[in-house]
Amino acid sequence: MSTKISITSSVPTGETLVLLGTKKTSWKGYSLKSGDLDYIKVEINKKEKELVEINQYDRRVIVQLIKAKKNKNQQNEMVRRAGAALLCSIKANKDTKVTIVDLANNPGAALALAEGMALGNYTFNKYKTKKGKENVSLNSIKLYSKAIKKVMVTELYNVNKATSYARSLVNEPLSYLTATKFSAEIRKLGKEAGFKVEVFTKKKIQALKMGGLLAVNQGSLDPPTFNIMEWKPRKAKNKKPYVLVGKGVVYDTGGLSLKPTHNSMDHMKCDMGGAAAVVGTMYAVAKSKLPIHIIGLIPATDNRPSGNAYVPGDVITMHDGTSVEVLNTDAEGRLILADALSYAKRYKPELVIDLATLTGAAMMAIGNYGIVSMQEDAEKEHALLKESGEEKYERLAEMPFWEEYGELIKSKIADIKNLGGPHAGAITAGKFLHHFTDYPWIHLDIAGPAYLDSPDGYRTFGGTGVGVRLLFQFFQKKCQ
Repeated sequence: MSTKISITSSVPTGETLVLLGTKKTSWKGYSLKSGDLDYIKVEINKKEKELVEINQYDRRVIVQLIKAKKNKNQQNEMVRRAGAALLCSIKANKDTKVTIVDLANNPGAALALAEGMALGNYTFNKYKTKKGKENVSLNSIKLYSKAIKKVMVTELYNVNKATSYARSLVNEPLSYLTATKFSAEIRKLGKEAGFKVEVFTKKKIQALKMGGLLAVNQGSLDPPTFNIMEWKPRKAKNKKPYVLVGKGVVYDTGGLSLKPTHNSMDHMKCDMGGAAAVVGTMYAVAKSKLPIHIIGLIPATDNRPSGNAYVPGDVITMHDGTSVEVLNTDAEGRLILADALSYAKRYKPELVIDLATLTGAAMMAIGNYGIVSMQEDAEKEHALLKESGEEKYERLAEMPFWEEYGELIKSKIADIKNLGGPHAGAITAGKFLHHFTDYPWIHLDIAGPAYLDSPDGYRTFGGTGVGVRLLFQFFQKKCQ
């Protein structure tokens, strides 16, 4: 369940209050006595605390300090993280409702505090049979601020809910989330948010000659799907659609190029993190009724070994007719994405953005702190996306994309091969995908931040839903 975020025109009594301010804030009012105010001053000014708690007869009052930062994005991120830390105290006290009072008249910080609390409150407990302390949930966050408009809060709630959906999709095991079940989940979210969904079954995929998706699926007992989502409002700002493509490998064993289990295959339910981000973005955009035409494409399958699995050395023919030499069956994500990127040409798109947990090389390069990006003919759009990433702290690290990297994927027996060699693995994977594009294109490798072994502030254990907040911010800017 997502934490409800709403705006209020008055401060309710009997509920926990969070007073958000700076060192210059007087903190007067809200039934705080002179002794309380003196205590707050000492804690903030002398002990340099950022969090002070006052217990009143009928409620708790929590003072949260905004630390001064020249960089607004860094300041908001610190406040987000403060919100996640504050959540621990709120849960320990079994508070289910909180009101944030924006005494600093800083709407960005107030929204960031609510965002951090709500995102940090996410738990995936579907399979728990016993409910523990971690299941104490913050049900409601109200915002009291003269500077915040209702639409800002509504959009924040929609994005948070979409991020939670994306996290849950990633956290679902293969025992539930097969490609077919994934398509059913997409249909359900489409119905809830108002975007259209069309699902191609294996027969249609075969008719379209999507050789990459079909090859990866050969070792599976479950059929593949190809999912098309569309949000097309009447007064869309764009004449040509933006297309999002998400890697939907619902589970990846590596195929016959088998992964080790520990710290590798045991996390591979997350290999559809890109697809989850696309679904989440479609949900948030449609639910917020942004005036922008967006199409989402998700090729979905698992990648498993069997007697009929595709093998290293195979040559497969892709949707656009390109022949590909398979050198490693664990480089499967680029094969299914290639078919989707080729299919995207029919929409004559303004821009295509793909998201994928594509390479370990991306994670080795920058860890889980950001997203590895590449682009072709999309410098202006990439700059706006990067700006959005800085604002939401889903930051982009752009890799060089020199033409020489394309030489590394040339095959001696086919047009190209699905592995570039031991060096620049994230970039050569990007070059492989680029082969199937003829439009402005941005590639986002989210292998690092898509899944966490332990919580990091408001980014909880497991699926993080990375990409949803980034892309919504980007599309929101495009609508301005």
